[in-house]
Amino acid sequence: MSEAFPDTIEGPQVSHTMTGHVVIAPDKFRGSLTSPEVAAHVAAGLRAAGSGDVPVVRLPVADGGDGTVDAVVASGFTRVETEVTGPAGDPVTASYAVRDEPGARVAVIELAEASGLRRLPGDAVPLTATSRGTGELIAHAVRHGATRIVLGLGGSACTDGGAGMVQALGVRLLDAAGNDLPPGGAALRDLHTIDASGLLRGFEVIVASDVDNPLLGPYGAAAVYGPQKGASPQDVAVLEAGLARLAAVAAHTHGLAGAAEHDGVVRAMGVAGRPGAGAAGGVGFGALTFLGAETRPGIGYLLDLVEFDRHLEGARLVITGEGSIDEQTLRGKAPVGVAAAAAKHGVPVVAVCGRRTVGDDELRAAGIDAAYALTDIEPDVRRCMAEAAPLLERLAARIAAGHLMT
Repeated sequence: MSEAFPDTIEGPQVSHTMTGHVVIAPDKFRGSLTSPEVAAHVAAGLRAAGSGDVPVVRLPVADGGDGTVDAVVASGFTRVETEVTGPAGDPVTASYAVRDEPGARVAVIELAEASGLRRLPGDAVPLTATSRGTGELIAHAVRHGATRIVLGLGGSACTDGGAGMVQALGVRLLDAAGNDLPPGGAALRDLHTIDASGLLRGFEVIVASDVDNPLLGPYGAAAVYGPQKGASPQDVAVLEAGLARLAAVAAHTHGLAGAAEHDGVVRAMGVAGRPGAGAAGGVGFGALTFLGAETRPGIGYLLDLVEFDRHLEGARLVITGEGSIDEQTLRGKAPVGVAAAAAKHGVPVVAVCGRRTVGDDELRAAGIDAAYALTDIEPDVRRCMAEAAPLLERLAARIAAGHLMT
């Protein structure tokens, strides 16, 4: 298939600096609506409620997981599509987003686009699932001029420590006979040598993720997230052994960014225990160890990337949200990140969601004045998911009545 990649990257401009405007900045409603769709239906609901004279800025957001590419494209990045290897080894069409900035061409790559659970053609394959497609997206972006890769981690189908990703970027993972390892975390148990001499270089990587798990142990990639990817207890033990072998061999490999063996030991073993090394089945470890990646809090970094603060100047209200507002939300997911940014400008925040399981006091402590749930007007969760769009417009009408017409 053709691979569109313009020489000059331009995106739609989002209006700002409008006195008294409303900023609509939601994350996705997983399984129902993308973040741009959520923003569009909230805006439509505000208009239908008679607040069409209130200027609106739609600025969908994401925290590095599913929907990150959609969100940044809505803010002005350009979408690029190409065919890559899916998590089960079959070809998939995946996209990433690019934008030219002073001194850099930035590519935002979402692991879930190439290596996510939603890319599996059938049943989960926890022992052989690969992150190779994510590496192919990075390679495609770099070969078309990207110098900074923003790698969003979340929703992965693989537990391979980023092995497939770095293989796609030129690293050879070899068994004792000198053969390249097959895909997946289970194969890592046979890892003997790492040859990083062919690693693609000339770009920086920023990992945008709020996952703080280490690579190994009871809070590591295999133990915590393996079962979500179809791994049985026996599979988890196999994957843990593979990841441990990857960390051990990486620590004794001369080719890590040209480090001497002693330095490699110190760096790689330290990386395995770092918060975030276990993100996306250990892809965090692969990015940190082989690509020299920096880690940034997902929602905070991506808000900076779309210049969120600029759109808060003069705003009267921010409407954020996600599919479920729960205890995980309060630990720093997108709505709380949006609320923290809005608080710096003194702008009140309300949220929309499919359902919520936290109380008003907890929300206010997180900077959210009120939350409006689809289940408030339709208690059937299945109908909420199937009819999210019209229900969301009805919620927006309630927000207009309570916060824009008083």
